[in-house]
Amino acid sequence: MSEAPLLSLAIWIPILSGCALLATGGDRNAPLTRALALVAALVGLAVTLPLYTGFDLASSGMQFVEQHRWIARFNIQYLLGVDGISMLFVILNSFITVIVVLAGWRVIDHKVAQYNAAFLIMSGLMNGIFSSLDGVLFYVFFEASLIPLYLIIGIWGGANRVYAAFKFFLYTLAGSLLFLVALLYLFFASGGSFSILDWHQTPLSHGEQIWIFLAFLVAFAVKIPMWPVHTWLPDAHVEAPTGGSIVLAAIALKLGAYGFIRFSLPIAPDAAHELAGLLIALSLIAVVYIGFVALVQEDMKKLVAYSSIAHMGFVTLGIFLFSQMGLEGALVQMISHGFVSGAMFFCIGVMYDRMHTRRIADYGGVVNTMPKFAAFFMLFAMANAGLPATSGFVGEFMVILSTIQTDFWLAFAAATTLILGAAYTLWMVKRVIFGAVTREPVAQLKDVTPREFAILALLAVAVIAMGVYPQPFTEVMHSSVNELLRHVAVSKIQ
Repeated sequence: MSEAPLLSLAIWIPILSGCALLATGGDRNAPLTRALALVAALVGLAVTLPLYTGFDLASSGMQFVEQHRWIARFNIQYLLGVDGISMLFVILNSFITVIVVLAGWRVIDHKVAQYNAAFLIMSGLMNGIFSSLDGVLFYVFFEASLIPLYLIIGIWGGANRVYAAFKFFLYTLAGSLLFLVALLYLFFASGGSFSILDWHQTPLSHGEQIWIFLAFLVAFAVKIPMWPVHTWLPDAHVEAPTGGSIVLAAIALKLGAYGFIRFSLPIAPDAAHELAGLLIALSLIAVVYIGFVALVQEDMKKLVAYSSIAHMGFVTLGIFLFSQMGLEGALVQMISHGFVSGAMFFCIGVMYDRMHTRRIADYGGVVNTMPKFAAFFMLFAMANAGLPATSGFVGEFMVILSTIQTDFWLAFAAATTLILGAAYTLWMVKRVIFGAVTREPVAQLKDVTPREFAILALLAVAVIAMGVYPQPFTEVMHSSVNELLRHVAVSKIQ
């Protein structure tokens, strides 16, 4: 295992690079700014790859641990580490950062330095969330990550960007306040420790577990987002620039589900079992009801945004089945959704850059003028619908199979996502991609540029590789998932 502080490098290289970008002269030196941002993103990705190559598959504990004193009076530490659950998200986040820097290469022509700096800083903060093993450190990264995304939506977004940015910020901040209260309570309950791993071993009464679980539920449900606290997401996606939508869907939505796995299940396992029915019900509502909502959308971004809510409902369903296949399926679905949703939003951004509209009715026959783009769009749309041999199928299949082992009718309800997902995705593809060209702006469209082709190809390789051969992803998480389920099965009521 490498002795280098890989997790600190993954966190601070993007953050410090983002701060340094602000001194490049902004729009006067835009080409230099873009080049430096890409280099920083690539270096940030490079330092995360040894996390995978040096990972001990047989170990269920934390690896690449870094521990330093921070605020000794309150026993707050700079404590980092990853296991088979969190490590893949660090790599995914760093990969998506490269994608968003490339995605905004020609599209963003004002405040270029600030735009790229916001994404780099957010990348470092996200890596900090997935790596933190100290409650205060986690909370600092968790809350700080709101600021860059708030600015990205509010400055580079659409006509209603200020409304969408405020709604996003207020929803997520309000949910986090109860999270902070729960962290402070756990500090005293554990005898004065902010270590998340210590909290996993802290015995709590039944009532304490229930209240702590509910506090976590409010914070994480907003982040995912779960029904009925999901209304901020479509607005944020519609108004965000393409890069903002990609990061929001591919990474930010994963924070809530990750919080359930890292906090709710191991700290309050008895409450998690007792309230699992509630979470499963909310998950199925997201899968079924939100799927129908997606069917009636006229804006492509809103359709994909609602589909993200439905897919994340599948994630929470898998988590609260308390089975190895279900939890691993949820994790695979989270990684896959990062690739697929990011690709879908980039595809919509490619069309918007040319047509300046996201309305499905404004398109038709795109395959006639953009055949290369149409091929990529079809691939990602099929992955979004869960086509076998794409990454979108693997996680959903594992969760459905696990649900069948629990209850057939739950599995039947969950499986409707395959029908609804195919319905709203194919409806959009049919009207946007196929048919005759009926509008002059569509007839004038130019196919993808080399930069756009490279981005789409990278995402396509990820989607197909994960769909055809998911073992490199599942074998990493296997030991950690087994240990988590073993821990959750043991009562912690004092």
